[in-house]
Amino acid sequence: MANAAMWQSRTNGVEVEPSLYAADFARLGEQIESLLDAGATVFHFDVGDGRFVEPVTMGPIVLDSIAPLIHARGAFVDCHLMVVEPEHHIPQLAGAGGDSVTFHAEATDDPAGAVELARQFELGVGVAINPDTPVDRALAASEGADFVLCMSIHPGYSGQRFMPEALERIPELRERLPADVLIQVDGGIDEANAGSVTRAGAQLIVAGSDIFGAPDIGEAYRRLRARATRA
Repeated sequence: MANAAMWQSRTNGVEVEPSLYAADFARLGEQIESLLDAGATVFHFDVGDGRFVEPVTMGPIVLDSIAPLIHARGAFVDCHLMVVEPEHHIPQLAGAGGDSVTFHAEATDDPAGAVELARQFELGVGVAINPDTPVDRALAASEGADFVLCMSIHPGYSGQRFMPEALERIPELRERLPADVLIQVDGGIDEANAGSVTRAGAQLIVAGSDIFGAPDIGEAYRRLRARATRA
């Protein structure tokens, strides 16, 4: 299980997760191998249902095809459920090789039930909040979770600009969450802001375009990780 304790043991307590939503799907396996060679240990896998977010993105069939490659190298898949009724998707993603699932506090009336269901499938679990969702809602929904995902863009599309308001929300989450609950940030992360995000209190940062838009994605990953852990 890809849990918080595993992630927290990484370099300086910070982990950079390449977001596969931004990958070149014609070369997905090749790009995953390049990032594994560069040291990536957790991959971010976005699931959009066309309802909670506009685009339909990746699903269990894609996950089933890449999870063995990732697991064979000792790495993990962190599934971000941008979906309504996340409970419906958790068993499928567990069966396809997911190691953790993150559901949105806005997407379910029973966050405790979603956390419990994820645990039944031996998954790590996170709770996400959108930029305009109060921090209190994350705190109420995250009982028993490993981490809270603070979105720094409106979820749905890759390539959006980082919303600097997130830098005010991260310290509040860090102050009010238990010490063993990690903070993840997703959206617009690049070399210019990665250090600020981790200094604010995030331990898990998700990056898509800054990595997959580079000529050498392995080198881009290494540079971004260096920026993030230097904080």
